[in-house]
Amino acid sequence: MTMMVMMECVPGWQLTSLCGLVTWVVLSSILNVTQSIRSLIRPWVTHHVIKGTGFILRIQKLQHKSLDVLFSMLSCVVSVPFYTGFLPLLFWSNHVKLARQMTLLMAFCDYIGNCIKDAISAPRPSCPPVRRITATKDEEQHAQEYGLPSSHTLNTDQNGDSGLAFVGFSAVSLFIGLIGLGRIYLGMHSLIDIIGGLVMGLGILVFWIVVSEYIDNFIVSEQNVTYFWAALSLLLSFAYPTPELPTPSFEFHTSFNGVAFGIVAGIQQSYHQFHHEDVPRLFTSEHSFPSFLGRVLVGIPTILLVKFCTKALAKWVLPVAMNAAGIPIRSSSYLPAINKKAGEPKQSGYLRKLFFFAREDSFDIDTAIRFIQYAGLAWAVVDLVPALFSALNL
Repeated sequence: MTMMVMMECVPGWQLTSLCGLVTWVVLSSILNVTQSIRSLIRPWVTHHVIKGTGFILRIQKLQHKSLDVLFSMLSCVVSVPFYTGFLPLLFWSNHVKLARQMTLLMAFCDYIGNCIKDAISAPRPSCPPVRRITATKDEEQHAQEYGLPSSHTLNTDQNGDSGLAFVGFSAVSLFIGLIGLGRIYLGMHSLIDIIGGLVMGLGILVFWIVVSEYIDNFIVSEQNVTYFWAALSLLLSFAYPTPELPTPSFEFHTSFNGVAFGIVAGIQQSYHQFHHEDVPRLFTSEHSFPSFLGRVLVGIPTILLVKFCTKALAKWVLPVAMNAAGIPIRSSSYLPAINKKAGEPKQSGYLRKLFFFAREDSFDIDTAIRFIQYAGLAWAVVDLVPALFSALNL
């Protein structure tokens, strides 16, 4: 009876979309869609990457220490870690609608971009002869990913819409051009990667402009949002293509997937308290700059503490839960001791058959731990920390 009541509460489009994703996961695994796409597109992309090496070397003849610093700094400004630090400040300055739409757009863009990278598995420019500059740890990780499309160009392109209202079309176009040129100068991408990132970014932006209001209205006013988003997050992880060789791209997707879920779950709980359109913005009489600084001083340590605690809790609880469900697990970094004890589970339940019939014989527990810690961090940004602000009268 309870199950029937729950099914009646779930809109038909939610069931249809989730069932469609399950069908895609099953069929793409059976038909080996990723390998077919890779064999069709990668030779063409690889040809253009090799052909574009001369162009990169001509750009790198302009080598100068100041250009190294400039383009490295620009790469940091449009990287995922930068947005991860910037978006909480946007929430806490009470630009809440812009913040949640930018967060979800970033998550969507990150997922699409990384799916394409790993599905095609196209190489970056060969180094040597190309000189590759990786000034930060984040850049070193990006260098381990595949090339097409350029994530930095993609992210800058799709966030350009937010900047148009503030600085104008010419400034946004110049900034996007500098980012693309910088990725070539740093030896991180070929021209084909930049063009691919630009075209895909524009396509994603046009699509997002059409659907963003519908998604936002769903998040703030519909029922069953958190459960639907949790199921969607899980299925998107299983729909992610398997790269030819392991890369950090899936880790980046998992982190932002967790952030998106945490934002959605938190806003669902606290929209009418902290995230409605009538909340006072920064630089008004009710929300001065000193109070904003107080929010930053309280908020940043709080979300870092929540991230640490959720990670520790997930590392303790998840292995027990997975073993109880009969799901074989492994760990690539967080829990290396698990690999030494790895073996066939005592039971082989339906969960294992559902999750692993296609590609894997075990589940990387790090994926779930990473998802939970970033979901906890994002939930704290939009729910726990605003409650602290209210209690402290900030």
